[in-house]
Amino acid sequence: MLTSMKAILDEANRMNYGVMAMNSVNMEMVRAGIMAAEEERSPLIIQIGPGQMANLGHKEEIVPLVKELADRVRVPIALNLDHTGDFDVIMDCIRAGFTNVMFDGSSLPYEENLKKTALVVAYAHANGCSVEAELGHVGQAVDDDDYKLDLYTQPDQAAEFVAATGVDALAVAIGTAHGNYPKGRVPKIDFERLQELKKRLQMPLVLHGGSGSGEANIHKAVQYGINKINVATDAFSVAKRSMLEALGDDESLDYVHMCKAAEAGVKDFVKAYIHNIGSNDRYVFEEKAFVKSNE
Repeated sequence: MLTSMKAILDEANRMNYGVMAMNSVNMEMVRAGIMAAEEERSPLIIQIGPGQMANLGHKEEIVPLVKELADRVRVPIALNLDHTGDFDVIMDCIRAGFTNVMFDGSSLPYEENLKKTALVVAYAHANGCSVEAELGHVGQAVDDDDYKLDLYTQPDQAAEFVAATGVDALAVAIGTAHGNYPKGRVPKIDFERLQELKKRLQMPLVLHGGSGSGEANIHKAVQYGINKINVATDAFSVAKRSMLEALGDDESLDYVHMCKAAEAGVKDFVKAYIHNIGSNDRYVFEEKAFVKSNE
């Protein structure tokens, strides 16, 4: 069932577990994620950014696709607009049926980020949509932004920001970054800062740059208060690797079966991720729902 991200994350915050937010650009990724969530009795967030929508996952196809697949399952599914600072894009996606939007003003001066976030929250809430914002700045791994302490989220400022904006979830900068980390490097997460942020805010916190952070780091981050983990790079890598491995096993493999291999790989990846962050078995059903087969 399609629902708000706020409803999913408020429950995760109350029960102290994490929810996977997977960037998805096509039918295979969306279906893999949602079917994995149903089988594991877990909530899931499907998300997509403006650049991904421009390249492949156009909202005109993605929104009805997510709605259709979410209607087939009993677990809660949210559709989130990832990373944008463009008001027009945000309003357009809310009208199209996204159940959450992320306004990213993290590269703006603090006061401007606060004011613009508050405007987005007012508009989104009036239209039944929840909002994620970012304070501090989760930059790029290629630029070593995970090492830059001046980009990290400050607890006192975060408390002021949340109170002034009314935002539903906050992405925090605690030592991760977007994209691929240099080979052999695993980010060092500031867990003490995370604990302090959770203590001060008592709300759903979001970890961006989850890809490449390592299972142990992700598991511990959830224990210390993270409730939403963004996963893009790792999910795309799994899809690509699954197709290449299938093709390596059989060079005559056609496109349809390559797509099926990618979907199967992503589904297994999501199921394992769900277990690591503790969102499995959060829902109990008395009878089996109807789910169309991909066979």
